Amino acid sequence: MAPLKALEAEYPILDPNFQAFCASHGIFSVEDFLIHDLYELAAFAEQQPTSEKLKQHQPWLNGLELLDDALHNKHVLSTGREGIDLLLGGGLREGQLTEIVGPSSCGKTQVCLLAASNVATKQMGNVVYLDTGNSFSPQRIAQFVGHIAGCAFDEAGKRIFQRIMNSIVCHSVFDIFTMFNVLHRLVINFPSQLQKGGQVRLLIVDSISSLITPILGNSGSQGIDH
Repeated sequence: MAPLKALEAEYPILDPNFQAFCASHGIFSVEDFLIHDLYELAAFAEQQPTSEKLKQHQPWLNGLELLDDALHNKHVLSTGREGIDLLLGGGLREGQLTEIVGPSSCGKTQVCLLAASNVATKQMGNVVYLDTGNSFSPQRIAQFVGHIAGCAFDEAGKRIFQRIMNSIVCHSVFDIFTMFNVLHRLVINFPSQLQKGGQVRLLIVDSISSLITPILGNSGSQGIDH
């Protein structure tokens, strides 16, 4: 994972003062920071002469301000199924995390594939699909896209179909550190994506439980069943 120093240019808050504080606790990378006890770090930060700077954060927002932001600044992406959209209050909200849970083989991956197909077809945006269990199916995506777009089998239809399929990018990730590396690359590339008009509209992780379970140190399902 990226060392903290490498992130300083992009995130000025990670200045030499912050890096020195982290280094004094054996933290040199994002990975070190994630596995450290944050409450312990916060307690040590309180004792530092620069504690106020170390505790910098985004401005606080109350509930009404958050609701107003959600209503006016967050776009809703349809999953492709009206019933699911109704359960989600209109669909998948950009900038927010939506978790789909349920027993094995209940259709969670199918919802993910359908949502990816629908967003790529109707929202004209890119979709990043992080596949942790070899469950991504290009054939199923093609079926969904063909049904949603209704492409004819002429040359124009084939070009539209190809553009849609190319806008869905799948990454195979089999541990949480690989996932963090992929996410880090997405953040770095985001400004250039905006300039090209091909920004990521939807990010799917299917499924997060298989990445978290090894970190918990057991093989059981602590409320994160597939």
